[in-house]
Amino acid sequence: MHTIHVDVVSAERSIFEGKAEFVALPGEAGELGIYPQHTPLITRIKPGAVRIKVAGRAEEEFVFVAGGILEVQPNRVTVLADTAIRGRDLDEAKAEEAKRAAEEALTNRTGAIDYAKAQAELAAAIAQIAALRKFRQRK
Repeated sequence: MHTIHVDVVSAERSIFEGKAEFVALPGEAGELGIYPQHTPLITRIKPGAVRIKVAGRAEEEFVFVAGGILEVQPNRVTVLADTAIRGRDLDEAKAEEAKRAAEEALTNRTGAIDYAKAQAELAAAIAQIAALRKFRQRK
């Protein structure tokens, strides 16, 4: 069985480091599936779920990312996330509150910058809620 080394890091800390059979994540142009010996690639990633099939384990490791950069080399995958949260640490109540706050900010906007920020926060909150629900379905 071939494996690939995977690192998922955020500005705050390392979230995951280890060997995997494959990685799936939301690329800018759609869902990406990365296997060992993948062609080198650098791309932006969208908010959503990173699924890591850890070598030797039946379950997948699951991490929510709020965007970032993906670098793929034949034997290494590096996810540099703006924000990253392990699936088991996701809090649906906080995500729902962030969604409500972003929706309210969109309604009460005072300028173009506020609007763009609120749109980005809303997209991240919606992606986090969707990722959390997907994580629960897999358990």
